[in-house]
Amino acid sequence: MTNLFNSKLSVINVGVSDFAKPIIGSDAKVINVDWTPPGNDENVARALGQLVNRSEVEEANHRSFQRYLDSQPTLVGVKPAFQVIEGMSEKTIMHSGPPITWEKMCSPMRGAIIGACIFEEWETDHKSAEKTLESGAINFIPCHHNRAVGPMAGIISPSMPVWIIDDPVHNSRYFSNLNEGLGKVLRFGANDSEVINRLHWMKEVLGPALGKSLEKMEPLKLKPLMAQALHMGDEVHNRNVAASALLLKRLITAALKTDIKVSVLSELVNFISNNDHFFLNLSMSACKAMMDAAHGIPGSSLVTAMARNGTDFGIRVSGLGDNWFKAPAPLIDGLFFPGFDASDANPDLGDSSITETAGVGAFAMAASPAIVQFVGGSAYDSIENTKLMSHITHSQNDAFTIPQMNFSATPACIDVRKVIDTSIMPIINTGIAHRKAGVGQIGAGITKAPADCFSQAVIALAKTFSN
Repeated sequence: MTNLFNSKLSVINVGVSDFAKPIIGSDAKVINVDWTPPGNDENVARALGQLVNRSEVEEANHRSFQRYLDSQPTLVGVKPAFQVIEGMSEKTIMHSGPPITWEKMCSPMRGAIIGACIFEEWETDHKSAEKTLESGAINFIPCHHNRAVGPMAGIISPSMPVWIIDDPVHNSRYFSNLNEGLGKVLRFGANDSEVINRLHWMKEVLGPALGKSLEKMEPLKLKPLMAQALHMGDEVHNRNVAASALLLKRLITAALKTDIKVSVLSELVNFISNNDHFFLNLSMSACKAMMDAAHGIPGSSLVTAMARNGTDFGIRVSGLGDNWFKAPAPLIDGLFFPGFDASDANPDLGDSSITETAGVGAFAMAASPAIVQFVGGSAYDSIENTKLMSHITHSQNDAFTIPQMNFSATPACIDVRKVIDTSIMPIINTGIAHRKAGVGQIGAGITKAPADCFSQAVIALAKTFSN
């Protein structure tokens, strides 16, 4: 003890930095550690304490994660939404994110829904469509509630063609709309004649041609294709160059076996080859299948959905049923197209964060150093982001490996307990929509899930063990 008091002190001060001032005044060395209770809230910290190292949670998470790994999303066809999506009635529009009313929708989502009304020929112009929507004559349902996903506004209306993805392991089926391309498109709220005409072409030409082509193919397993794309520089959220090319390669071979006219085949090839994001919607629906397989395990703390509607950001947790835990949608730190800046941007929007939920997208950024040219940052950042996400995930998915990290597997399945315990928020790659309807995409960037969603989920999960 005498030696302690006679030696030069080096002190670690945890928490309030003012406590270190007298020590510094005594000429001692101090290292300040910025620390607050988990969730920065006593109730959250107590709830977390009930869940950490709890055997029931660990066992539930193991079951949930294994079901996620076992899922085998497989592309089987393309058909109009009303023919294959249960709950898609005549006057129903599906949208991205948690449930939301017309009054609370952001402008890009409203613009996209107005465009869908005109596309379906329920109304002939914007004013009449808006009046119909305000009257409550159209039903709004989140895509996630019908085993579907859609990027940005996520709009699926009855006659739109949709991808059909089966998971034969769990005997379930999933859907997504077809990707329109970048720029002035419906999913970013654009709704002029150019947008509507493209949607009609997708309904009348593209959808049927894809459907015929897929009938000539063996069911296409999507996880191996995604894994191959990761090795070719994609992260299968905001970069799908390789995945789209790999898909087109298979489609062309099948299409040549059909009676599709040469002129139509040429249109199909030109459209897909000029749309580097064409595979995105398939990546999303594959990830939806994987995460739905992990959902519904009592006691599990694993996140099975992250989604945004431009107003709210919501998550679902495996052990908490179909409840959404919501917080305001965050803004995006990104790169903007010429003539636009952050003041033009709408808060985060879309179901595409299901990719990060499943361990790709921003969680696999290390596989795609070129993505930083689209969303900002450096190649070093892409690797560091992937490493960071390993601190808040349950484990790794050996089906998805990253060459740039010595073929290590991607971190997968976010654990709400770890998010709160570490204060590390899930990272998301995303496009940026203009805050006004009709303009379309204005950039792309990176954002983080809001902490409050995870705090709510931790409290709710702890209550399931105290009842």
